[in-house]
Amino acid sequence: MEHIAALLFVVGCSSTMADCRELEVPVSVFETAQACVAEKPFALGDLQGQAPRIIGKCLAVDPALEDDYDRIDWNVRPDGTLVASLEVSGMLVASNGGRPEKDYLKQQ
Repeated sequence: MEHIAALLFVVGCSSTMADCRELEVPVSVFETAQACVAEKPFALGDLQGQAPRIIGKCLAVDPALEDDYDRIDWNVRPDGTLVASLEVSGMLVASNGGRPEKDYLKQQ
């Protein structure tokens, strides 16, 4: 069985969703996707007031790659949907905008 780690990624946006920026959360890495999902509402609540609209997404990742991330590519659609993906050396590792290659990379 594969071990799963998860990253909580949060952005704050203007009320029109035109301007968005990453927000820092106190705890952003979790041992399981379930732990991330459970913590997400509390983390989003703690960030209230930092932006008119706050959106978070738990991204499931392979713990073996956690030190290899180059970046998180993200975009907020006009409907408020946060689309984010993790990349390692330019290679897409996990994305919540499409179907992941491996079942253990599925988003929560």
